[in-house]
Amino acid sequence: VQLQASGGGLVQAGGSLRLSCAASGRTFSKGAVGWFRQAPGKERVFVASLSMSGTNTIYADSVRGRFAISRDNPKNTVFLQMNNLKPDDTAVYYCAAARFWMPSTQMSFTYWGQGTLVTVSS
Repeated sequence: VQLQASGGGLVQAGGSLRLSCAASGRTFSKGAVGWFRQAPGKERVFVASLSMSGTNTIYADSVRGRFAISRDNPKNTVFLQMNNLKPDDTAVYYCAAARFWMPSTQMSFTYWGQGTLVTVSS
């Protein structure tokens, strides 16, 4: 599985960005796709995940209600719509794929794309 993230950039606080993750290669019908982020000097943390069935989502508390994960099946692309961005959202964002969906932020993500930088100015 190959993942290619894009869409990062510089935005003012309160603004919006949409990240994209293009997937190619093998797919896992019972798996999931997700977004993580790593802020400068901090560990990478979970942001959101969507089951391959499209019926289940999980969000980190810090982004729930502001971010939305979705996908375009024909294009094998996953999106992360980020609204009302805050300076604390500044990070490198990574997309990832899991072979099996779990209703938990601790599910195992095996495949990772390169990151895309999001910078939110105050």
